[in-house]
Amino acid sequence: MWKVRLVRFIHVVSIWLFWPALLLIAWGELTPQAITPEIFFGMDKLEHFTAYFGLAAMACLALGFQRKLAWSVLGIIALSAVLEVIQDYVGRDPEALDFIANAVGALSGLGAGVLFLWLLDPLVGMARTE
Repeated sequence: MWKVRLVRFIHVVSIWLFWPALLLIAWGELTPQAITPEIFFGMDKLEHFTAYFGLAAMACLALGFQRKLAWSVLGIIALSAVLEVIQDYVGRDPEALDFIANAVGALSGLGAGVLFLWLLDPLVGMARTE
């Protein structure tokens, strides 16, 4: 079935892209940036939200319904806090609102990933048995 192959493909892609995405997010948060005017107020919060949403959703799709999933999302949120603290030492300005955007993004990504898995649960079960 093509749906089973699609679920398996999404699972494999999530496994392979999680670590490069994590490294890209860490690099983006720690690289000194030139001061640029924001066209839209709060745009950088949307970027933080989106990055951690994607990271948590990939973790969810890679791990499935396992106890490790909760720990991985907590680890993602903890990493975001550590990166915000480190920013002070690399010439960036740490912001509590960035951390909040990261945490809300990670929890939303977890919710979206769990919803996706729940909706496709019959197919996920079939993908594991084939």
